[in-house]
Amino acid sequence: MSDESLFREVDEEVRREQARKLWNRYGNAVVAVSLGVIIAVAGVKGWQYYQTQRAETAGQAFFNALKAEREGKSAEDVAAAFAAVEKAGHGGYGKLVKLDEAAALAKRGERDQAVAAYDAFAADASNDRAMRQAASIRAAYLLADTASSADLVSRLSALDTPENPWRLAVRELYALAAWREGKFDEANRLAQEIIADPAASEGLRQRAGIIAAVVQPKLPRTQ
Repeated sequence: MSDESLFREVDEEVRREQARKLWNRYGNAVVAVSLGVIIAVAGVKGWQYYQTQRAETAGQAFFNALKAEREGKSAEDVAAAFAAVEKAGHGGYGKLVKLDEAAALAKRGERDQAVAAYDAFAADASNDRAMRQAASIRAAYLLADTASSADLVSRLSALDTPENPWRLAVRELYALAAWREGKFDEANRLAQEIIADPAASEGLRQRAGIIAAVVQPKLPRTQ
C-alpha cells in the first residue's frame, strides 16, 4: 500500500469517527428538527388544500346565486342561494355576496334598503378599501336624484382627490346635484372637468357631455 493510499484511508476513518461522534451527540436533535419540518410542510400543504376546496365550493355557490338572480328566481330562492355562499365560508366570496345583495335590493326598487346595505359595507373596516369605496359610490348613485349637494359632499369628499380612481364618478354625482339645484355654472364646470380628463371613460364623457349640453343654454350670457 502506498503512503498516499494509507493517508487517504486514515483520513476517511477519522471522518467516519467524527461523523459517528456528531451523530451520537446531535442525532436526536437532527431527527426532531427533520420531523418538525416535515410536519410543518404537511400542515401548510393541508391548509392550502383546505382553503382551495373552500374557495372552489364558495365559487360554485356564488355562480349558482348569480345564475338564480339572472334567471329571475324568486327573492327567497335568490336569498337562499346567496346564503349558501356565506355558508361555504370563504371570506372573499362572502363580501361579494353582500355587495350583490345590495345590488339586488336596488334592482327590486328597494332603494333605501340598498343604500343602507352599501353604507354598512362601506363602514366595515374589515372590508377591502377599494370595495368599500365602490360601495360608497353605488350608494351615492342611488341617491343621485334626491340627495343634496351637501349630502353628497358629506358622503364622498374623501374620494374627491386627484389620485383617487373614483374622482370622476364623484364629480358626475356633484354635477347632477348642482343641475337639480339650479347651480348651472357649477354643473357645467364639473361636466367640463370630466370631459377634459384623459382618464375619463367614453361612457362618463358622454354623460358629462349631456349634462353640459342641458345646462349651457341656462348659463348667463356674456357680452
